[in-house]
Amino acid sequence: MATMAQAVRLALHYGEEHLGVTDVFGEDVGPPLGGVFTVTQGLKTAWNTPLDERGIIGTAMGIAYAGGRPVCEIQFCDYAFNVLDLLKIAGNQRWASGGEYDMPIVVMTPTGAGIRGSIYHSHSFDSWATRLPGWKIVMPSNPLDAYGLMLAAILDPNPVLYLLPKALLRVRGERLIPGEPDDPEQLSRMIDAPIGDRTHWTPQWPPVQEYIVPIGRAELVRQGSEATIISYGRHLPMCIQAADELTRQEGIHCDVIDLRSLFPYDWELISQSVRKTGRVLIVNEDTEVTNFAEHLLRRIVDEHFYDLLVRPRALMGKHVPGIGMNQVYERNSVPQLEDVRAAIRGLLAEPA
Repeated sequence: MATMAQAVRLALHYGEEHLGVTDVFGEDVGPPLGGVFTVTQGLKTAWNTPLDERGIIGTAMGIAYAGGRPVCEIQFCDYAFNVLDLLKIAGNQRWASGGEYDMPIVVMTPTGAGIRGSIYHSHSFDSWATRLPGWKIVMPSNPLDAYGLMLAAILDPNPVLYLLPKALLRVRGERLIPGEPDDPEQLSRMIDAPIGDRTHWTPQWPPVQEYIVPIGRAELVRQGSEATIISYGRHLPMCIQAADELTRQEGIHCDVIDLRSLFPYDWELISQSVRKTGRVLIVNEDTEVTNFAEHLLRRIVDEHFYDLLVRPRALMGKHVPGIGMNQVYERNSVPQLEDVRAAIRGLLAEPA
């Protein structure tokens, strides 16, 4: 089974061969490194840029205006704050032209904590991203969705921010990408660059096939009637684990929704689940002030006030300027598995 990093690489390769991707670029994206998380190793259109986030986004916009289909990377989302104004402009363009001028750019950026990256490599960008009108925002929680969302992002005529939960990039999936070999060691030999001299290395790409996860469609990964748990990215596996423990230990079954797309998001699935359970918990790791979960809570209250059995709630990261490298600081800054467990139990324990 592919890791998420390998899945993104396979999707970009498919995009080069079949979907018209013309350029894959960013800091250290081209040879010899192939990206700090190796998601661009071996790609034929990959090339390196200067350390200049403004130049990266401006170049992507120019390539798109000229008829290209670029995928660029901001090496860590912490540095996307350098280009908020250009991201705003990119989001305006297709709307301002009445759909006459497409802006088919994909901007990848690793986001979130979980690797002890300290203050400049541990921020989350999901809430900021959803404040950029004109952009579509996706964040996968597993390799197969990472593959399918990347293909959907490449094909979209709008700009797409593709947020990569960096703590999951080395986690193997449980479902095969169509065309991927069954043996993960074989896949590694085929597409992972060797350590050391890579002068003569070329990947041997497996015959991966089209698999698209539509932007805006969530997945119900667990089903139940006691509560609705909504998450995405790094915290989705934590929510699944906590929900599975409740099922095994106490026979309690919860809906667990993987949003996959933060904008547009799957309100229909959320709404159906809330009407069924009446209890709602939203989990993410971004800071707790003006968090994307707060928007979902507001809409849930507005549209489902009389369906709710107890107050809906959110579990989010602490509102601190950064996350320390020390493991204790990181664990106390963003929700951990034990926090998710406690939040679900608290939701279930509150009397209707």
